Amino acid sequence: MFLLSKILGALAQPLTWVAALLFLGLILFSRRPLHARRLVGIALTLLLLMGWQPLPNWLIRHLERQYAEMPPQADLRSYVGVIVLGGATESGEVVQAHTQPLLNGSAERMTAPVAALLRNPHLRVVFTGGEGALMGTGPSEADRAQVFFSSLGLSDQRVEYESTSRTTYENAILTAQLPGVDKTQRWLLVTSAWHMPRSMATFGKAGWNVTAYPVDFRTGVSTPWTEYSLRSGVNRWELVLHEWLGLAAYRATGRL
Repeated sequence: MFLLSKILGALAQPLTWVAALLFLGLILFSRRPLHARRLVGIALTLLLLMGWQPLPNWLIRHLERQYAEMPPQADLRSYVGVIVLGGATESGEVVQAHTQPLLNGSAERMTAPVAALLRNPHLRVVFTGGEGALMGTGPSEADRAQVFFSSLGLSDQRVEYESTSRTTYENAILTAQLPGVDKTQRWLLVTSAWHMPRSMATFGKAGWNVTAYPVDFRTGVSTPWTEYSLRSGVNRWELVLHEWLGLAAYRATGRL
């Protein structure tokens, strides 16, 4: 399943499609010039359309709205703890070159649990995430998260770590195996709002009693029809395609 997730991740990159069409056009150029020109035209049209943001934003908004945003002042006394999914720390050679904690664009996955813990000191915080790269050799995401939480003064007695999981499914299974963790108690599940539908379904299928605590929202109420950015559009298409393909794969394999 981990290898499949990496293959789907490659397919979710829309620029891969553009490159494939251009490559096919190059191959056919000498034998079938008309077909080659059509492929190049489709590739360029697809590339230009990727920058038009209302459509990918609408798809992301559909994912984000499936679970309501929880206000910071919410009463969390009935919950035993918070499960924090990885995905918010930088990885690779950048991390190995620095000692400071480095967060990426999903930083709210890390900061929201800290705010909840300050308001509700009774909560347990469990971070789950191993090495997600296919050929990764650096520290696990749990190790990187530990650097971040320790920099804020949160000791290992306040935050527990699961450092083996590589997928959302493994997050759900391996976190339940930590000492003293009872998945039938009430837990909050913290992850990006667009990733929450797959996460909640996966944890629910694994027997967890979880409530969604979505963070890292990427869309608002609406997107102006004139909004255009090729760089942002490509990134948003990759995000939504990755999540929809992940949902399809998890359904096909009975993980949700």
